[in-house]
Amino acid sequence: MLNTVVLMGRLTHSPEVKTLNDTDIKVTRFCLAVERDRATDKEKVTDFIDCVAWRNTAEFIQKYFNKGSMVGLVGSIQTRNFEKDGHKVY
Repeated sequence: MLNTVVLMGRLTHSPEVKTLNDTDIKVTRFCLAVERDRATDKEKVTDFIDCVAWRNTAEFIQKYFNKGSMVGLVGSIQTRNFEKDGHKVY
């Protein structure tokens, strides 16, 4: 199976690195605004993709990128789900 995604877009806010509880593992979460063409009227549509980076990659992103920076990335898609008020949420 193949699960690879390639995205290019702009950061919606400056990334901040956090350390997980009782470990030295670094993590940063950020949102990437990615434009695409709408097929019907050639108008641009923006998708906001939530991303997570770990360890050295997280520190690299915080060091070199700020809000509005153009970023290209390669990664994989992972979804999570949980139940809230009896409904499954993704």
